[in-house]
Formats: sequence, structure tokens, C-alpha cells
Amino acid sequence: MDQHPARPEQHASTTALISRLWREHVSHFRGRIALIVVATLAMAGTTALYPAMIDWAFTMLTHKDKRILYQVPLMMSAVAAGRGTAMYFQAVLTQDLVLLTIRRLQNEMFGHLTNASLARVEREAPAQLAARFTTDATVIREAMTRAVNSVGDAATVVGLVGTMLYLDWKLSLVALVLFPLAAIPVEKIGRRIRRASGGMQERMGAAAAMLNESFAQARIVRAYGLEGHEVGRAEATFGQLYNTLLRMTRIRSRLDPMLEVLAGAAVALVIGFEGWRGVSPGNFMGFISALLMAARPLRALGTMNAAAQEGLAGMVRVFSVVDEPAAIADAPDAIPLPPGPGEVVFNDVAFTYPDGRPGLKRLNFVAAPGKMLALVGSSGAGKSTALALLPRLYAPTAGHVRIDGTDITHVTLESLRNSIAYVGQEALLFDDTIGANIQLGRPGATEAEMHAAAAAAACGFIHEMPEGFLTRVGVNGQRLSGGQRQRVAIARAILRNPRILLLDEATSALDTESEALVQAALARLRQGRTTIVVAHRLSTVRDADLIVVMADGAAVEMGTHADLLAADGAFARLVKAQALAA
Repeated sequence: MDQHPARPEQHASTTALISRLWREHVSHFRGRIALIVVATLAMAGTTALYPAMIDWAFTMLTHKDKRILYQVPLMMSAVAAGRGTAMYFQAVLTQDLVLLTIRRLQNEMFGHLTNASLARVEREAPAQLAARFTTDATVIREAMTRAVNSVGDAATVVGLVGTMLYLDWKLSLVALVLFPLAAIPVEKIGRRIRRASGGMQERMGAAAAMLNESFAQARIVRAYGLEGHEVGRAEATFGQLYNTLLRMTRIRSRLDPMLEVLAGAAVALVIGFEGWRGVSPGNFMGFISALLMAARPLRALGTMNAAAQEGLAGMVRVFSVVDEPAAIADAPDAIPLPPGPGEVVFNDVAFTYPDGRPGLKRLNFVAAPGKMLALVGSSGAGKSTALALLPRLYAPTAGHVRIDGTDITHVTLESLRNSIAYVGQEALLFDDTIGANIQLGRPGATEAEMHAAAAAAACGFIHEMPEGFLTRVGVNGQRLSGGQRQRVAIARAILRNPRILLLDEATSALDTESEALVQAALARLRQGRTTIVVAHRLSTVRDADLIVVMADGAAVEMGTHADLLAADGAFARLVKAQALAA
């Protein structure tokens, strides 16, 4: 059963997180890393030449050397061209490396969530899950970019410090005495940013979830006059997000002024010391140029820690998803589902949701091959939960579900799910063409087979559309009516040609005429395969070979439609209640 897992990365050290990112993702691109190092060293080396050339130029001016007319411009142009070329390749290669790494992270996380249990995916709002791929990926990308660039900044600083030592080692000691002091605020502010960044990303995910929910419920909002309520809810959410982002801004903004003050103090000390000592103008101008040029990469190195801490907070959230153990996975000795007619047996099956809600209690029934079994009962009786256990969308907490005598926990998920077709209460479609949505039932099917499945599902409306099977259905199939979406979903199930057919209120959105056509098609489809139907409208299960009446997660009655009516029990009461409500 899916549980809230421990998150070992939540308090992981910076070293552990960076080591894992390198080991599992970045190290796969060693060739690109080597090219980045070459470009970075070239950029740092050419930058370090500028102060030396300034010193050289001032010395020529002092001695009125005519070579300044051609040598210095040519050298300056060559160095600038070299630095510009190195900067271009370093920037492009860095972004390429970062984006490839982010893509690997996103693919790994999506693959994990796609194969996770339904309970795990339903634990968070879709928009909050999406934020892991967008918001978290963005901060990780920015942090990685800054981290790679910091190597160039560090190399540039080393080169400039070397130039300063070459020009005047005494001035260098005076200038550099203050910079170690910057490590203290950098480290403290970095820790605070990492803590605050996790909260910021959570808030952004919550805001995205609220917006997604509100827009998805636009019809209800307007029908019930809830515009004011939604505006108030949005204002509260945006207010919380504003406070979180402002807090982050205040923490971030403390660092640059501190570093600026230190850089200014270093320049002031150099000027004061030089005024007291006095050396040649060329040396002094070259040294000051090197010191001022070093201020930018030094400041970037100081602020890099802040960006890195935000990225580390994003990595914690991403790795926490990846590290969750799969609640439903193939057993080590899992085998393909053996061939068979499709007999389904529930033996003392129990299920409890992760939040503790009971779903099923000792449920027992047998769905015979080639027959139709109906699960009926009031809302919350456990009908849809029982249906979800067959393709192992959930895992039972007790008991056994068997198909043709084999416990489904002992077979591979791929073979199990390939033998089942499922049509749920909400026939949500992918934002693609009608034909593409039908072909998802069996991707290798021919166009003729797809058309036959559509015909069997009473999808005649497709031919009335200007683009026919190439008509795009929109997000969640919103360009089609509810009945049309259901018929496309049923056509997808028919095309799958499954051993077992699961229908969860599959005809609930159809009008009377379409429902009759679909029921006739399903009657033909049921031949030779097991069909399990969940239905609230009891009139749709008159022809069921066996009806299982459920209440509080257990079977309270079983029999045919006529037998259950004659027994005058729970089923008969449901039929009478529906007749009165009609």
C-alpha cells in the first residue's frame, strides 16, 4: 500500500546533494565538461591580460614610445576577439550541459510518477506535481548555470590575482586582506535562503494548484455565483505568495551590498596605501584595473552560494519524489500472465486508503469467463475501488485477486494491464485527434481496425465532423460532448480486444439512443471475455449474468436481476429508490 515515505534527502548536506547530482546525471556528459573547462580557461586567461596591457600602455605613454600607435591596439583587439569567442562557447556549452541535466532529472521524475501507484499520484494536486517539473527545474537550472559560471569566475579571479601579484605584490596583500571576511555573511545568508526557498517553491505549487482548480471549475463558479469567493481565495493565495517572495528578496538583497562595501573598502585601502607609498602611474593603473575587474567575479562568487542554496532546495524536492519506493511494482519473480479465458476471483479482498479510510472489507466474488458481472450499490460502497484493484491501480491490503487462477501480484504489470481494457466514469481524452485517442487502445492497430472499433462504439458522429478522425479533441476532450467522449473511450477499449473489460459507469453520459447502440456493441464485445460493470443506473444491468450488491466495502447480496428482485433485499430497495427518484 502506498504510504507517505520518509524523505532522506530532506536534510541532506550540500556535499551529498551535489555529489549525487554529479554521479547520477552530470557525469554522463564528460566530453561537454572538458570543452567547458577549455573555454573557461581561455576566457579567464584573456581577461587577466587586460591589466597587464593597461600597465604596458601607460608605460609607453610615459616614455612617449611610438609603438603604442599600432602594437597596443592590435594586442587589445586580439585579446578582445579571443575573449569574446571563449565567452560565446562557454555560455552555449554551459547551457547545453545544464539543460541536458535538467532533462534527465525531469525524465527520471516523470517516469517514476508514471509508474507510481494511483494513490501516490492523487496525493498531490496535478499543478503541484507539475511545479516539480517547472518551478523546481528552473531554480535547479539557474543554480547549475551559476555554479558552472563560478568556475570561470574563480579562474578569472585567480588570473587577475596573479596579474596583481606580478604588478605589485605589496598592493595585492593590502587589497586581498578584506575579502576573506565576505565568507561569513555569504555562508549565513546561504543557509537562510535554502530554508526559505523550499517554502517559496511550495507556495508557487499551491498557487498553481488553486488556479488550475478554479479554471477547471469555471462553469460551477459562474452557475453558483462564486466569482467573489474565488477572487477572495485567489487574493489570499497571491498574498501568501507575495509575502514568501518578498522574504526571499530581502534575504537575497543583503548579500550584494555587503560585497559592494567590501570591494569599495579594498579599493580605498589600495588608493590610500599607494598615495602614502607612491609608485609609477602605469603600475598603479594596471593594478587598479585588475582590482576593479576582479570585483565582479568575486561578487558573483559570493552571490553564487545564494543561488546554489535555492537550487539545492529544488533538488531536495525532486529527489524526494525519485526516492519514493514504488508501492506497486513487479515482484522479483513475476511472470507474464498465463493465457486463459479471463476468470476473475476476489478472495477475502480488503483495501484501506493511505489516509486510513476503509475501501473494501473481505470482498468475495467470481466473475466467470464470457459473462457479465455487475457491481452495484450506493455511492461509497467500494465499487470503483474494487474495479481499480484488477489492473493494480491500487494494491489490496489483504486477500487475493486472481485471474485464471494466478494471483495478479505474481504477474508482470505489463502483461496484466495488456489483458484489460478500462473505461471510467470520466472519459478524459488526450489533446490529440480522435483517431489518435482511439489508437491508444492498441498502438499497432491498423486504420481499418480503428474504424471498426469506432463503428462498434456508435461513434457515427465522427463522420459528421469536417476533419473526421483527424479532428482534435482539445484538452481533456473538451471540444466533444460528454457522450461523444464516452463513445471514443469505449472505442479505445474495443480496439484493445481485451481478455477482461472493466466499465465504471461507462454509459452514464450517453443519451438513450446512443446508450442503446453502445449496449448492443458491448453485448457483442462481451462474447468470449469477462466484463465487469459498475453501474448506478440499475436498468443498465438487467442482462448481467451476476449482480454483486455492495455496501460498506463488502458484498451483501449476489444473484441475477430477477433473483435479487424476488429476494426483496438490498437490491430491491435500490431499484425502488431509483424508481421513486425517476
